[in-house]
Amino acid sequence: MELFSEKNQLQKVIETNQRTEQFGLELTQEDEKLLVEARGEELKKQKRVEFGEGILPKIIFAFCDSSYITQDNYVETVARLQEIFYLFKNESMDLLNDDELLVFMREQFEQICFGNLDYLEETCLENFSQAVRAGYRGYQKSGGHGEYEQFDEVTRWDRNLYMEALMDLF
Repeated sequence: MELFSEKNQLQKVIETNQRTEQFGLELTQEDEKLLVEARGEELKKQKRVEFGEGILPKIIFAFCDSSYITQDNYVETVARLQEIFYLFKNESMDLLNDDELLVFMREQFEQICFGNLDYLEETCLENFSQAVRAGYRGYQKSGGHGEYEQFDEVTRWDRNLYMEALMDLF
């Protein structure tokens, strides 16, 4: 059964190349095997079971057009995103569905973390999963969009405030 699942996963990952090629991203057969093996290891590590298509193709599709992913870092980034995804499915006590978590991850990866996977894992997702565990459910209405601002502990750069301060100097 496990062998069948691995072959099925491999086929789904191979099919992602048709879409990702337009973004200059392509997985070799070796890369595909590596990612599927990493999936199996992460599932065991996180003590999770996955049925059906699995999350790997969804991760690839969600992040393939990111400005922070290039062919040079593609495999490593997807493998790490997969690892982070499974970790935070557990950390959020499975209260988030796959799409809500992926939307949240993608949004933070692009807008807050600027491609930094450590910041995504150790700050953004940690803060969000703490709120989810504490009972926050606002993400259900938004599907995961625009959720981080209320949990962000860092004051972000504000263009209008910067322009106002600049004008005061001159």
